[in-house]
Amino acid sequence: MDLEFAVNGERFKIDSVDPSTTLLEFLRLNTPFKSVKLGCGEGGCGACLVVLSKYDPELDQVKECCINSCLTLLCSVNGCSITTSEGLGNTKKGFHPIHKRFAGFHASQCGFCTPGMCISLYSSLANAENNSSKDFTVSEAEKSVSGNLCRCTGYRPIVDACKSFASDVDIEDLGLNSFWKKGESKEVMFKNLPPYNPKDHLVTFPEFLKKKEKVDNGSDHLKYRWTTPFSVAELHNIMEAANSGDSLKLVVGNTGTGYYKDEERFDRYIDISNIPEMSMIKKDEKGIEIGAAVTISNAIDALEKESKSSYVFKKMATHMEKIGNRSIRNSGSIGGNLVMAQSRKFPSDVTTLLLAVDASVYMLNGRKTEKVTLQEFLELSPVLDSKRVLLKVEIPSWTAPSGDDTEFLFESYRAAPRSIGNALPYLNAAFLALVSRQEASRKGVTVEKCFLAFGSYGGDHSIRAIEVETFLTGKLLSYSVLYEAVGLLKGIIVPGKDTLHSEYRKSLAVGYLFEFFYPLIESGHRICSLDSGNKHNNSHVDTVKSLPFLSSSQQVLESNEFKPIGEAVIKVGAALQASGEAVFVDDIPTLPDCLHGAFIYSTEPLAKIKSLSFRENVTPTGVFAVLTFKDIPQQGQNIGSKTLFGPGPLFADELTRCAGQRIALVVADTQKHADMAAKLAVVEYDTKNLEQPILTVEDAVKRSSFFEVHPMFYPEPVGDVIKGMEEAERKIISSELRLGSQYFFYMEPQTALALPDEDNCVKVFSSSQAPEYVHSVIATCLGIQEHNVRVITRRVGGGFGGKAVKSMPVATACALGAYKLQRPVKMFLNRKTDMIMAGGRHPMKINYNVGFRSDGKLTALELTMLIDAGLEPDVSPIMPRNIMGPLRKYDWGALSFDVKVCKTNCLSRTAMRAPGEVQGSYIAESIIENVASSLQMDVDAVRKINLHTYDSLRKFYNHIAGDPDEYTLPLLWEKLEISSKFKERSEMVKEFNLCNVWRKRGISRVPIVHQVMQRPTPGKVSILSDGSVVVEVGGIEIGQGLWTKVQQMVAYGLGMVKCEGNEKLLDRIRVVQSDTLGMIQGGFTAGSTTSESSCEAVRLCCVILVERLKPIMDQMMMEKSGSVTWNILIQQAYGQYINLSASTLYKPEYSSMEYLNYGVGVSEVEVDLVTGKTEILRSDIIYDCGKSLNPAVDLGQTEGAFVQGIGFFMMEEYTTDEKGLVVQQGTWDYKIPTVDTIPKHFNVEIVNTGHHKNRVLSSKASGEPPLLLAASVHCATRSAIREARKHSLSSNFIDGSDSEFELPVPATMPVVKSLCGLYSVEKYLQGKIKGQ
Repeated sequence: MDLEFAVNGERFKIDSVDPSTTLLEFLRLNTPFKSVKLGCGEGGCGACLVVLSKYDPELDQVKECCINSCLTLLCSVNGCSITTSEGLGNTKKGFHPIHKRFAGFHASQCGFCTPGMCISLYSSLANAENNSSKDFTVSEAEKSVSGNLCRCTGYRPIVDACKSFASDVDIEDLGLNSFWKKGESKEVMFKNLPPYNPKDHLVTFPEFLKKKEKVDNGSDHLKYRWTTPFSVAELHNIMEAANSGDSLKLVVGNTGTGYYKDEERFDRYIDISNIPEMSMIKKDEKGIEIGAAVTISNAIDALEKESKSSYVFKKMATHMEKIGNRSIRNSGSIGGNLVMAQSRKFPSDVTTLLLAVDASVYMLNGRKTEKVTLQEFLELSPVLDSKRVLLKVEIPSWTAPSGDDTEFLFESYRAAPRSIGNALPYLNAAFLALVSRQEASRKGVTVEKCFLAFGSYGGDHSIRAIEVETFLTGKLLSYSVLYEAVGLLKGIIVPGKDTLHSEYRKSLAVGYLFEFFYPLIESGHRICSLDSGNKHNNSHVDTVKSLPFLSSSQQVLESNEFKPIGEAVIKVGAALQASGEAVFVDDIPTLPDCLHGAFIYSTEPLAKIKSLSFRENVTPTGVFAVLTFKDIPQQGQNIGSKTLFGPGPLFADELTRCAGQRIALVVADTQKHADMAAKLAVVEYDTKNLEQPILTVEDAVKRSSFFEVHPMFYPEPVGDVIKGMEEAERKIISSELRLGSQYFFYMEPQTALALPDEDNCVKVFSSSQAPEYVHSVIATCLGIQEHNVRVITRRVGGGFGGKAVKSMPVATACALGAYKLQRPVKMFLNRKTDMIMAGGRHPMKINYNVGFRSDGKLTALELTMLIDAGLEPDVSPIMPRNIMGPLRKYDWGALSFDVKVCKTNCLSRTAMRAPGEVQGSYIAESIIENVASSLQMDVDAVRKINLHTYDSLRKFYNHIAGDPDEYTLPLLWEKLEISSKFKERSEMVKEFNLCNVWRKRGISRVPIVHQVMQRPTPGKVSILSDGSVVVEVGGIEIGQGLWTKVQQMVAYGLGMVKCEGNEKLLDRIRVVQSDTLGMIQGGFTAGSTTSESSCEAVRLCCVILVERLKPIMDQMMMEKSGSVTWNILIQQAYGQYINLSASTLYKPEYSSMEYLNYGVGVSEVEVDLVTGKTEILRSDIIYDCGKSLNPAVDLGQTEGAFVQGIGFFMMEEYTTDEKGLVVQQGTWDYKIPTVDTIPKHFNVEIVNTGHHKNRVLSSKASGEPPLLLAASVHCATRSAIREARKHSLSSNFIDGSDSEFELPVPATMPVVKSLCGLYSVEKYLQGKIKGQ
C-alpha cells in the first residue's frame, strides 16, 4: 500500500507497512523528529501530540487538529500533513513564539511533556484563527492544556504562557517571567512579549500534497491488509470478501486501543472515515443525524451550532467536552464510542446522553439498513462479534410545546476525579422531562413524561430507569414522591460485583435524581424555560457561581549581591525542551543492529519458578534471546541495585519472592516485539512446601520480619513521656492512622541504552539520578572492573526519587544483554510495567497516644509505627529518621516512638520526593486535628499554641536548629495570616457554611519544619581556548534547575576576575552531561540539596581558577593601561601554559551539613456533599528560601512540589491486590493532578530571609519541603467534612459523632462522600416528609 504524507513539510513515501504501526512508532524510528514522546501509550498524557492537517479539495480548505500519535495508525494519515513541535520552530530556523514564551514564563522543568504542551496550545491558537466565530480567550487558553500531564511545574506557569496569547488576557495577572519586571506598564509588558502573528507563525499545508490524487484502495481490497472504502456498498463488498476466519478491524481514530490495549494482530484493517454516509452530519426540523465515523469534536461543533433551535443540543455538547481530552475527541468517533459501550462495556458518556434524548441508530446488516432505538441496540449481542456495522445516530429535536404551563427540562451530570482533564466518571446521568403546572391556584409541578438515563456505574452499559420513569409519569412532585422514586432507583442501579465504590455510585445516582427534581418541589412555581437559555436552577445544592479562571500571584525577591546568582535566569535549554530538540535517552538514534528489552515479571508473591516459556510454546516474532539469572557471567553476581543498606537482585533465582519481581529479560528486534513477547510469556509456579508470603505489616510483626535500622538513622526520643502523660489533663489513647503509597509518575518511564565496547567494556546511557551507583552495580553484575564501565546521563525526564535505585536494574539488564549478545540493547519500560515495578512511597500504619492540657497545649506523644518496606532494604532504613524530622515541628512536650521497618513479600518501596517527611508532617497534623476536635477548639489555635519557641526548637532538633535569627517560622506564620487574610476568610467560611446546605467550605493553615542534609559533591570547571567554559558536576539535571544554578554560580565565581566582558560570561558557560569515568563520586541526586552542593563545588573550582589567573591579570594591567578583556586574558593564560581546569570534591562541614527549612500554607476548599467532589478555591504559600540562588527555579520547585502533594493527599491511589501486585496500570486508573484540579487562586511568596552563614551563599533548599504544605488542602477538606457532619447530625443525615472521624489519604471523592453521608439525600427527604 503506497502512503504519501508530510512531516514538518518534508515528503514521506512508503510502499509497505504493517497496518498496526502507529504514527508515533514511525516518527520516532524513521524520522529525525523526536519531540513526540511515548509517555503512556493510552492517549492519556499528551506527550505524543502532533498537529494533523487535512486538505479538502472541494472546499479548498485545510482542517487542523491535534491528535495522539501513540494511538493514530500510520496508514490513516495518508495524504495528510503532520507537524511536531520541531516543525513549529527550532534552533536552525528560530524558535516559535510559543517556545519562547514557555521558556520565558519558566514553564518547562524536566521538559519531557513540554513539546506536547506546545502542540496543544498551537492547535488551539490555529483553531481560533481558522474559526471566525471563535476568539482565543483566557478560558480557551486554560482548556488548551487540560488534557496534558506535567509532573514538575504544578501547571501555573504553563497556563500563564498559554494565557499570554489570549485576546482577553489581563497581562498583570500573569506570573513571574523574564519579559518584564514587576511594576512595569502594560504597554511595556505587551511590547516585551515575543511577538505572535498568525500569518507568520501558523504552519502552511504542503503544496505537493494538495496535488495528490485520492487513491481508491477499496477496489483492490484483497491485495492489502489496509483498505479504504469510499461508500457503504464498497464496505459491504470488502466485508463479504473477507475469509470467514479473518479478523477485521474498522478504524476511524483507533482511540479504543488506548483503553483496551488490543494485542491481537488483525488480518484486515478497514478505514471507514471516508465513507460519506458515515461521516456526514445532517440537520432538519426533526433533529440531527450524525454519521458513525464523525469525530466527537465534530459532533460537539454540530450540536453547538444547533443550540439556538434546541437547548438540549447545547447541553449535550457541553457535557461531551468533558469526554477524554481534546486530542481523543479529535480522533475518536461517535460510532466507535457507542460500539465499545455496546460490545465491550466501555463506560460511555455519549451513550447515556443519547439514551436520555431517545436517540436511534442505523446499522448495516448484510446489504440491509436497519433502524433500532439506542436502547434496543445496547441489548443486542455484541456488534463487534458480528458483521453488522453502525452507520449513523439520529437525535430527535426537543423543543418546548406551546403554552405557558408546560416545558422541557434537560440536565446531564458527571462525577469524575477531574472535571475536564481526561477521567472516566464514577457515574454519569442525563435526564429529560416534560413538566407542567395545571392550575394557577395549585402549587406544584406534574411530570408529564421523563427519560432518566444512567451510565458508567459498573453495569454492562448505560440504562434507562424505566420503572422510575413510569412511577413519576403523571405524578405531582412532592417530597414523598421523590423519596419513593429514590427507593426504586436504588434497586435499579446495581454495579457489577467487582466494581469499586459500588455504594458510592448508587448514592451518586440518587443525588443526581434529587438534584434534578428537587428544585421543582421547592420552587413550586413556574420553572425557567430551557429554551430561554436559563439554567435549570439547582437550588438545593445552593446557587453555584461558576468558578473563576486560574489566577495567581508570586512574590520573589531578586538579589544583586552575587550577580548573576539571585537573578530569575531562564532555565538552561528551556526553549530547546519546548521545541523537542532536547535529547533524552530514548531519543538517542538507534543503531542498525540494536536490540530491545522487556522484563518478564512474577505474578506470585512467593513461589518456585518451575519453567518459563511462551504461549503455545511458540517463540514470538522478533525474539532474539531470553536472559535470566543463569545468564549472568560466572565471574559476576546476580545484582540489580545497591544502596548503603545492601544489594537487591537483578532477577529472581529459582524462587520469586514478590509479585512484580523481575524473572527474565526478553530481547527482541524492536521494542514493540519485546513488549509483546513479555506479555506472551508463561511462567509455571509451584507453591508447595513454602510458607505463606508476608503481605501486610501485621504479618511481618507476627513473623518478626524486620530490616535492621542503624542507630545513626534512628532518632533519639525527646523528654520524659511518662511524666508528660501524667501532666496531661486530657488524652487520646490508641488512635490509629494508615497512609497509602504514591507512584512517581515521572513523564519519561525508566529507560536505558547499553553499547558493547572494545576490550570487554560497556557504555551505558541511563536515565538515572545515581549514575555512580548504576556504574558500580553493572561492573559487579558483569564481574568486570569498574574502569570497563562508563555510564552517561545527560538529563532525566522527571525523577522524584524513582530514577535513583529503581533505575539501576533497568540499566544493568541492558548492560547484561549488550555484554552477552555483543549488540546494543535498549529498553524503554511501558507505563504498566513501570508502575508495577516502581514500588513508590512507603505505606505505613501508625498508632499513637497523646496527652494535652485543656487549653490545647501538648504534653506528650507516644508513637508506634509499622512501615512496609517490601522485599529489599533499598533506602527504607532511613525512614525512621526522615519521618521524625518534620513530625517534631510542634512542641509535643515529650516524644517517644517505636518504629519498625517491615520486610514483606511486596515489591520494595523506595524514596519518593520527601520520603518519610511528608508522612511525618501529616501525622503531626492529624494528631493536632484530633486534639482540637476532642477539645472542641479551633484547630488553628491549637497549632499556634504548640509552635516551637526557639528554646523548644533546640530541645527537639539540637544543633540542627541553627541560630535564633534563622528560626523564621513564627514570622512566616504571622506574615501569611495577613497576606492570605486568614482571619477574615475564616469568618467568611463560617458564614458560607451557615447559608449552604449541600456545599461546605473549610480553611486550614499548616506549618512545616523540614530537615535536609548536604552531601559531598564533585565539580569541575574548565576554560577553553576561546574563553568559553565547560562545567561538569556530580548532580543530575532532572528538571529541578540544577544546571541553571550551576551556570549562574560559575559566572559569579569566574566574574571575580574583574575584566571586561564579565557580564556576558553566563552565555559562555555550558554544563555537560554526567560521565562516570570523567566525574567520579557523583552520588545520588536527591534530598533537595544536590543543586546547592554542586554550586558550592563549582564555586570552589572557580576560586582555584581565579587564583591562577590573577597574576596574569595583574601583569597585564601593569603593562597595559585600560581594561583587559576576558578573551585576551584567557589567550594569555593559554600562552603561558596555565592549568585552566580545576576540579574539587565539596565536603560540607559536619557541624552544619544539616539544617531546617520553614514554610506555611493556607488552603481553602469547597466540598459538594452530593458527589464528594473537593474544589481547591485558593492556596497561599510562604516559603523561606534563604537567599534564593534563582527565584524562578525555586518558585517552580515550590509550586510543583505542592501540586504533587495535592496528588498524594487528594487523588492518587496506588494499591495492590491480594498477591501484592499493583492494581493501577496507567493514566486510565492513576490520576495525577491536572490544570483543572490545582488551586483556582494560587499565591506563592518566596521569602528572602537574608544571611545564613553556613549555607551556600545564604541559600536554602526548595525541591521537597513545599510538598508537605499540601497537607493544608487535606486539613481544609477535613474541616469542610466536619461542618457537613455537624449539619447532618442535626438533620439526622448520618450516624455517629461529628468530630470522631479519620479522613483517609488520599481523600478521593468516594472517601469524602462516605464521610459526609452516603444516604444524606434519603435522610434529608425523610426529614422533609416528617416536617410536612
